[in-house]
Formats: sequence, structure tokens, C-alpha cells
Amino acid sequence: MAKQPNKTSAGTNIQEVRQQNAQSSQAAQAGQFGTEFAAETNVQHVKQQNAQAEARKAQNANQ
Repeated sequence: MAKQPNKTSAGTNIQEVRQQNAQSSQAAQAGQFGTEFAAETNVQHVKQQNAQAEARKAQNANQ
């Protein structure tokens, strides 16, 4: 099989992957990465769940 330029042995287009990585990096630097999740997070609820988990962990450790 002849080696194709800009392709890995598995057939991945190296240039396309580099472009996708650059776009992903730019979005992360611009603060666009994950903002849809942050907007839906109820901080108080998460803190309550964490406190309950810690209490259960402490209770299980004492048994």
C-alpha cells in the first residue's frame, strides 16, 4: 500500500485533525467551552448533594 501524504496508517487526515484541534482550542480560550452546562448547574443543589455524600462516607467509615 502506497503511503499517502497527510494521512496516518489508519487513514486519518492529519491536516483535518490539526484544524479541529485549533478550533477547539480557540473556543476554549474564548470561554465558549462548556458554558451550556454551567448555565444549568444549581450550585446549592450540588453543595447539598456533596454534603450528603460526605456524611454517608463518614458514617460508613465509622461502621
